Amino acid sequence: MHAFEQLTHFAGFDWAKDHHDAVIVDRQGATVASLTFAHTAAGWTQWRETIGAYPALGVAIETNQGAAVEQLLQSQVTVYPMQPKAAERYRDRHVPSGSKTDRIDAWCFADALRVDGQHWRALAPEDPLTEELRLLCRDEVELITQRTALVNQLQAALYEYYPAALEAFDDWTAPYAWEFVLAYPRADQLVKAGKRKWEKFLHTHKLWRPDTAPKRLEIFGRADRFCGSEAVTRAKSRLAVSTAQVLRTLQKQLEEYRSAIEQLFARHPDHDLFGSLPGAGARLAPRLLSEIGSDREQYPEAQGLQCVAGTAPVSFESGKIRRAKIRWHCNRHLRHAVHLWADCSRKFCAWAGTYYQAQREKGKSHACALRCLGQRWLKILWKIWQTRQPYDETLHALNQQKHGSWLLQLKPKTT
Repeated sequence: MHAFEQLTHFAGFDWAKDHHDAVIVDRQGATVASLTFAHTAAGWTQWRETIGAYPALGVAIETNQGAAVEQLLQSQVTVYPMQPKAAERYRDRHVPSGSKTDRIDAWCFADALRVDGQHWRALAPEDPLTEELRLLCRDEVELITQRTALVNQLQAALYEYYPAALEAFDDWTAPYAWEFVLAYPRADQLVKAGKRKWEKFLHTHKLWRPDTAPKRLEIFGRADRFCGSEAVTRAKSRLAVSTAQVLRTLQKQLEEYRSAIEQLFARHPDHDLFGSLPGAGARLAPRLLSEIGSDREQYPEAQGLQCVAGTAPVSFESGKIRRAKIRWHCNRHLRHAVHLWADCSRKFCAWAGTYYQAQREKGKSHACALRCLGQRWLKILWKIWQTRQPYDETLHALNQQKHGSWLLQLKPKTT
């Protein structure tokens, strides 16, 4: 990878699913090469043969991930990812008529890199361990999203013909709820099974509680008094059983994902650092680590990390108008992880809970208060990430006293 000052040629890369367009210009802006090639082994061989004449080549592309970016990095070129809105503005600047083709887009990106590239940040190849961990964490979140959709579908089916099942169990993301549907897919089958089998099911799945078991048994006993018609029951019970079986399989895959993530996280050099974060736990710590990465030069200041995570607001000033609004253009995966972490941290960290409550008392919403808390946490995380020192609650409390943090005035005094 070359520094921008060392680049002699600049390429714009308009990528697609099945083919790509590229235009290469020199430092004077003259087009020296252009090509369209398929997203195949032969196509990428053609690309490497073409760029062989330009060893110091920078490439601008409208994404920072995916198969095209991976192939570009393997081509030993310096990759500069472009934000989609910025790419759109460059198109408007170069082609004000509104004309748009893949070749024009590639030329716009190449010329934009030539003119403004000194202010852009090149994409650094990630180490394989962090990259694999990131992909696994993102895929795990997608699988959890699919599980949520299936749970909603299961609950909707049960509402049509089996309301007693919904009344008996609150948490339908728990496997025991799906096993109940598989064991007793219809209300008449549940009533026919009898009390002894009901009690056995509750004991087998460790659900027997003196305060909840009698209520559940009472619900089981009257399950057939309010249910769907025979036709609805036959149709929807089939859907409920099918959905429960899919959920059972999906849960097994999620457990395998979780095991693989924990193994990779344990091998990572920053394991102890991210594992020390209050409230992050075994699930959120790997997500935070994988999204932030291992390259300390990527975020020379804490504000850069806060902007990428979406906790830093966007300022708007024009004349006497001054506003601040939420930052939507960010790493949504990191934003989601920070949001969950901030919410969990207030249960494990006294100052975090105090800060959150103070923001709520100012009239801020739950999400806004967590965003503000995440902003503070990211400043702390950036510091311990740069110094490679795990989070120390005692040291943080001493720093608060040293700098006279206003949070100390909100904490209740202890005697």
